[in-house]
Amino acid sequence: MREVYVLNGPNLNRLGTREPDIYGSMTFSQLADLIVETASALGLQADVRQTNDEAELIGWLHEAAGGKVPVILNPAAFTHYSYALRDACAMLTAPLIEVHLSNPLAREEFRHTSVVSGLATGTIAGFGSTSYVLALEALARQS
Repeated sequence: MREVYVLNGPNLNRLGTREPDIYGSMTFSQLADLIVETASALGLQADVRQTNDEAELIGWLHEAAGGKVPVILNPAAFTHYSYALRDACAMLTAPLIEVHLSNPLAREEFRHTSVVSGLATGTIAGFGSTSYVLALEALARQS
């Protein structure tokens, strides 16, 4: 089974309670279960991780780069300003798919810029948890 890292940035651990009108009522644990089950059905093995720590997220991207592991990344707030995260993404040689639960372009203006998108194989946003499902499907089709 092909491994994929599904990496999630700050505040996603608060899904289900954090602004449910924007992010929905699904908890992070439920989202992780959905990702693992969907990946398995597609012949992928998902390693789902979440952190509020930029350095830890960058370390995981270095790990993915070293192992040539594809990455599905929801950088969350780091999307808009973390050049360190962008530089870590630039080291990846396997596919990188950027995902967002909400559509950043339909939100506040400061969310309209992603420092990651230009490096991503593709970006999927605005479909809630289905954004991850679509990313996994796209990755499985690239195999």
